[in-house]
Amino acid sequence: MHPPVLDFTPTLPIRDQAALKRGLAEGDVATLLMVLAQYQPDTPLLAACAPYIGSIFEPEKKVPEALADEIRQTLFTLLTQDPPPQATDLDDDTLARLLSVEVGEPVGAEFVPMLKEQMGFDTPEQRSERPGRQAPDDNFKVLVVGAGLTGLLAAIKLDEAGYNFQVIEKNPEVGGTWWENTYPGCAVDTPSHFYSYSFELNPNWSHYTPNGPEFQRYLLAVADKYDLRRHVVFETHVLGFEWDEATNEWEVTLSDAKGERKVRANAVINAHGPVNRWSLPNIPGLDAFAGPVMHTAGWDSSVDLKGKRVAMIGTAASGVQLGAAIAPEVGELTVFQRSRHWVMPNHLQAVPEAVRWAQQHIPGYKEWFRFRAYWFAADGLYENIRIDPNWECEDGASVSAYNEGVRQYCLQNYHAKLKDRPDLLEKLVPDYPVFGKRICMDINWLDTLCRDNVRLEDNTLDHVEEKAIVLKDGSRIEVDVILCATGFDISDMTGGLQIIGRDGRNLKEEWGEDDPRAYLGVTVPGFPNFFLTVGPNSAPNHAGGQNITSETQVHYIMECLEALQANNAAALEPTLEATEAFNAHVDETLKGLIWSHPKAKSYYKNKSGRVFLSSPYKLVDYWGMTREPDLADYRLIKGKARAVA
Repeated sequence: MHPPVLDFTPTLPIRDQAALKRGLAEGDVATLLMVLAQYQPDTPLLAACAPYIGSIFEPEKKVPEALADEIRQTLFTLLTQDPPPQATDLDDDTLARLLSVEVGEPVGAEFVPMLKEQMGFDTPEQRSERPGRQAPDDNFKVLVVGAGLTGLLAAIKLDEAGYNFQVIEKNPEVGGTWWENTYPGCAVDTPSHFYSYSFELNPNWSHYTPNGPEFQRYLLAVADKYDLRRHVVFETHVLGFEWDEATNEWEVTLSDAKGERKVRANAVINAHGPVNRWSLPNIPGLDAFAGPVMHTAGWDSSVDLKGKRVAMIGTAASGVQLGAAIAPEVGELTVFQRSRHWVMPNHLQAVPEAVRWAQQHIPGYKEWFRFRAYWFAADGLYENIRIDPNWECEDGASVSAYNEGVRQYCLQNYHAKLKDRPDLLEKLVPDYPVFGKRICMDINWLDTLCRDNVRLEDNTLDHVEEKAIVLKDGSRIEVDVILCATGFDISDMTGGLQIIGRDGRNLKEEWGEDDPRAYLGVTVPGFPNFFLTVGPNSAPNHAGGQNITSETQVHYIMECLEALQANNAAALEPTLEATEAFNAHVDETLKGLIWSHPKAKSYYKNKSGRVFLSSPYKLVDYWGMTREPDLADYRLIKGKARAVA
């Protein structure tokens, strides 16, 4: 399949009335109501429908068909009339009111500025057109590590702002993790219409949660549209960085097929991401197994699984996707569960053709639908992770009334699908609160475990022999192939790179094995002009939203670079005091959130129990914190950039 076409501009009046009727009939009613409100912000249908609009956890709530039909009929008349109607310029108060109706709960005014950007209503700012802006020095060179979701975004923004930059990518194509991961069933577990760039909404997703190849095609389309490959050096590894205080430059060591070489850059944006450093699990005897052994991120498509006896180790995000995809074709599938994971019901599958048409042709539909997806997959879930100190729950299975409601929502799915398998129910249901660690999407996973050719082993694996896996009780399971859905090394945020900053400071030594800290998750004292993405305590683990975090962090990095130009400075780094104050606030806030729960054992925590990965803030709060650098929290190094090789 070819990459999607991203440029769809709806026009009025809509001439294809039959297609419009189908789109209105199958479209999301709450979203259609918002489209209508663009033209009639005071329509009485808002008040009439509001009591019937709820969250995904309230499936019993449904707009009565008579009201839904009135919305459809009114919209049909408006969208086909000639001359076409003019959409109302919604003020912030009106927008907040409409947003609250669309999701059936209050949406505060603080969300409006971010949502106008993220819904695609605001035209993205062009830094190159800012009045009085000092353009970047041609000698100032920026190096970006990685051409995945975040690295491509950085390239777009650097190019638009006129910076001299280059992207270093170890793979032969852009896409990062979505290029690398090709295992069967690979998918995104954030809703399609949310997981994209705010300035490049894709109205043509085939599924509400896209598979990996489809999202990779989206990134390819973005790379094509912005002509990004001309900035990328492919099949080249970054080995490390060293700050040269005499010249205020980073000396960067690269490696490719021809060997090692050095290049220089004034600033580095490390966008290599945390989910590309995989390794096989440390299981005794695994290296002696005679058959194929594959990690999901190192998939070998030449291995034929049809009819084979397959062992799969791991039942987290990649495991539930892989297992459900291969179970129908393998002879036997033995699943080894190392720890339990909550799975969330996933009722959304293929996007009907009529709804895809609506996304493309009905003005505002894709923008309003994106908000609904964002709310129920991200900040609308934030209360779910907040610990209510007055909440009493036996065995600590939940942390608040809201969290208990989500738990019951998930349990209904377990009980419905496993009603005839109490043995599986006993093995699968976790004892920690929902969202205590990464949640998984139930895309046929529980049904898969009920298949006759599938067997679930709960923490019984002892060691591996040449042709079998041996359990703790001594019994042997003969297998032909071992698949490892065992995740990534997240805690080493240096990614194996040697990073030497000012005064010879070694970032790996300062962070230790698994205790990284940074200012706003982006900058680090002693490492001038070194910018992290998905850095310490910046991951949006309360739900989805890495796309927003990437946009937020790249925006902040760009504003730091702009501050250098405006202040005739060569470099900046955060002060130790500002960094310590930020991290103290992070640690204190985390105490009141679900990841600090004693039963929540996850890769979000380091060995000492500190939550080092998760951001304790809503996406909207982090967005607000990163609009521009507070230069009082930074040390500016004066000087001009010189030409670098």
